Amino acid sequence: MIAWFGINIIGLNGKVRFFCQDETRIGLKTISGRKITARGVKPKGKVQWQFYLYGIVEPSTGESFFYEFTHLNSECFQVFLNLVSAHFPDSIIIMQVDQAGAHRAKRLKIPQNIILLFQPAHAPETNPIERVWQHFKLGLRWELPKDLDQLRVLMRERLEEMTQEVIAAIVGWDYILEALSVAAI
Repeated sequence: MIAWFGINIIGLNGKVRFFCQDETRIGLKTISGRKITARGVKPKGKVQWQFYLYGIVEPSTGESFFYEFTHLNSECFQVFLNLVSAHFPDSIIIMQVDQAGAHRAKRLKIPQNIILLFQPAHAPETNPIERVWQHFKLGLRWELPKDLDQLRVLMRERLEEMTQEVIAAIVGWDYILEALSVAAI
């Protein structure tokens, strides 16, 4: 139905593709807990440094696109949408997104070849890319980078290990693939 709308009503041309999108925070976190200090003195921890990895994955093929940003906000999401649109210029992209404020901002200018499909609120388990983040972070679990640059190197190495076949195995849920085959996407 969404593909029909995009082709017949909006007048889009190209191959219709379904992608799942999400962001994840990558960084070093200060371990919180109790610390003995003088009465009335609040303990201070090191500043956490972090960045966000935005990504899309196609369940039917395992094709993916990732990009690093400093924040999770509508400005970064707008840039990401523009990058995705430019990366897949000959495709109509139906992109499953969660209901984060960055995805619903009124000032977003959705590229012409992208149609956002909002998943139910508070239901991350309905988005297969959540499993990609879980698999991705498992490989970083015991790494102890000294700084943000070293973490970025580890992240890029991990992304290179995640081939299309690996991603397809993680996100190619039977019911999604069956629905896509029936929808002829």
